[in-house]
Amino acid sequence: MIAGWPVELVEGAVRLRPLRRRDATAWRAVRAANASWLRPWEATSPEGSGPAPTFAQMVRGFAREARAGRMLPFVVELDGRLVGQITVSGITWGSLRSAHVGYWIDQRVAGRGTIPVALALVADHCFRTLRLHRVEVNIRPENSASLRVAAKLGMRDEGLRERYLHIDGSWRDHRTFALTAEEVPEGVLTRYRTARRDG
Repeated sequence: MIAGWPVELVEGAVRLRPLRRRDATAWRAVRAANASWLRPWEATSPEGSGPAPTFAQMVRGFAREARAGRMLPFVVELDGRLVGQITVSGITWGSLRSAHVGYWIDQRVAGRGTIPVALALVADHCFRTLRLHRVEVNIRPENSASLRVAAKLGMRDEGLRERYLHIDGSWRDHRTFALTAEEVPEGVLTRYRTARRDG
């Protein structure tokens, strides 16, 4: 089992925890309410979509990948209510010790600082507990809200990756933003808190 999993990460009203089978009703409701808002940013398959896994199959698959050390799939809660997901994926060990992070959030609570806090929490967990060296996020240039998240956390812009991911039915360009452990010795969450305090 991966070090530091399962785990819950908390900062104020934001709580990250593993996805559970009993989350099915709340998860489906949030996804349904946000379907059109999330569609432009959702990963798709170039071969077309096959039968979607059941919620229980998805939860089991996430748990299996987490135990194998390849993924950290978190639910995002705000004030005790499920409002999104944040997932550390593509965890690579050996000489690279890297991962990438993806997330989505309920439009009804977007803009309240929930995702910057969630991303800071998972980055600190990756650096301090898993001892990873690098964390990255890949963002479509049109996704101004996510670009602001990367900026708020002081992530380094590594440039454009052309036709990088299949999103919403086509190969889409993405900008890569990254942090390495030595860039944030104080921790990502502490950096974010300090930046907010200092304006």
